Amino acid sequence: MTTLTTPQTILTSAEKFDFENFTFGSTPTDHLFFANYDNGSWGNPRVEEFSHLSLSPFSLCFHYGQTVFEGMKAYRISEGTINIFRPDRHLARMNRSLARMCMPEIPKDLFLTGLEAIVKADHSWLPDGKDKLALYIRPFVIATEPRLGVKVSDTFLFCIACTPITQYYDKPLRVKVETEFSRSSEGGSGYAKCGGNYGGAFYPTYLANQQGFDQIIWTDASTHQFLEEAGTMNIMLIADGKLLTPPLSSSILDGITRNSLIQLCRDLGILVEERRISVAELADTLAHNENVEIFGAGTAAIVSPIASIQIDEVDYHPYTGDKAVMYRLKNELEEIRHGHKTDPHGWNYLVNI
Repeated sequence: MTTLTTPQTILTSAEKFDFENFTFGSTPTDHLFFANYDNGSWGNPRVEEFSHLSLSPFSLCFHYGQTVFEGMKAYRISEGTINIFRPDRHLARMNRSLARMCMPEIPKDLFLTGLEAIVKADHSWLPDGKDKLALYIRPFVIATEPRLGVKVSDTFLFCIACTPITQYYDKPLRVKVETEFSRSSEGGSGYAKCGGNYGGAFYPTYLANQQGFDQIIWTDASTHQFLEEAGTMNIMLIADGKLLTPPLSSSILDGITRNSLIQLCRDLGILVEERRISVAELADTLAHNENVEIFGAGTAAIVSPIASIQIDEVDYHPYTGDKAVMYRLKNELEEIRHGHKTDPHGWNYLVNI
């Protein structure tokens, strides 16, 4: 088992935090978990009080894109128990991302040790009685070798940081189908959760924001005829009693929320089709069916309804009413995460505080 170093001082800034009024991602919790990779192995796992990192400006992470991260959530189940949701699948995805970026994989023991340590250290950021609150967990790995020159780093830093989160999007979204810019292409790194995938999306998203849209629906890079993702989320549709979503590929992220919602649909007897969905098919479906639901699925947002979607300068308005199936799916998932319903698939990883 991993031997862990913990700080002597435990901070209590959560006692002064306004959990009813805050902006996601702007307030860190009190601690960080660290481990270092050197001489071919991971070592020195430790929990430290939150502070700024000290790195050489020559550190390779600043220059050549060797940065990988994950996004996870933890929930208060009871006074003495916190649930970390599906850490095994997050680790598997993180290690696929690390392998794609020529970075060392994280051993399971180290990953779980770090997660348990950080939620135990900062469990006060998940007070009882606040079911809409979660702890957003951000594990990340960066290249730290101080050297200018295009090469794979020999040293790396693994860190886990946390921040409180409630609702990521506070209203249904207005989006446009993007047919000029691309997020990723087949054979690229689109399936990896690496920094470059997000940095490259900023400019086209900025242009869409200037036009009054909240996000972009990405299409395939070669033809721009098929749906791929919804901004930083997987895209899903519900039409004629079926859940439709593009199949996974080297340009589409294997979303944990996506996977969970697909399984819940099957549990509820809802037909699932993972197949290519053309922009033309989407426009035709929206034009002839009043009850089409379109939403983004992701860890931070969970389910983000799309209320307006523009395709070739034409605005369509998917169904976002109270009877939408997507709300039922979201509720089912949240009930399992918070321990209010049975966890039939073993998704919850319970930590005793």
